Amino acid sequence: MHCDNIIMKKRLIILSDIWGKDKSEWIINYTQYLEANFDIKYYDCCELGRIDKSDYTENRLHKQFVNGGIERAVERLLEIEKHSLNILAFSIGGTVAWKFGIQSNKINSLTCVSSTRLRNETIRPKGEIMLFYGADDAFKHQREWLNNMRVKYSIVNGKEHQFYIEPEFAQQLCEQVIENINKR
Repeated sequence: MHCDNIIMKKRLIILSDIWGKDKSEWIINYTQYLEANFDIKYYDCCELGRIDKSDYTENRLHKQFVNGGIERAVERLLEIEKHSLNILAFSIGGTVAWKFGIQSNKINSLTCVSSTRLRNETIRPKGEIMLFYGADDAFKHQREWLNNMRVKYSIVNGKEHQFYIEPEFAQQLCEQVIENINKR
C-alpha cells in the first residue's frame, strides 16, 4: 500500500473561554469550519484548571482562574501537549496559551480573541501571534502594550468582549487562521 498521497493535517488546539464547554455552543462555528484543514483538539479551560463550577457565575469562575486556575491549566497543558502546535484561544484560554508558550517554547502560531488578561504580561512567547479585541471591550489592551509585545492585532469596531460568539466573526477568523497557519 502506498502512502505517498496522504497529507497529514497540521495540529490546532482550541482553548475555551472562562465558561468552558458548558456554555460554548458557539464553538461549533469554529470547529466545523476548521476541521477540514486541521487536526483539532478542544480543551475546556475549566477542566484544565480544575475549576469548581458548582457556583457557575462569571465572578466565581474568574476568581478561581486568577487564584491558581490559570497556573494549573498551564501545568496540565504542559503535561498533555509535547509537540509544537498552533493554538486558537478565547478570553481566559489566551492567557493559558500565552503562559504555556513561554514555559514550553512550543507555539508555532497563537491566535487569541478577547484575551484581556494578557495586558498583565511582560514577556512574549515565541511564535507568530495575532490578537483580536472588541473596540468596546473595557479591558482591551492599550496600543502601546500591543506594539511593545510585537504582536499583530486587530481591534474590531463596535464589538464588546464576547463578539467571538458571533457566527460572522467566527467565519472571518477561521479564514485568517487557515491562511496564517498554511503559509508556514
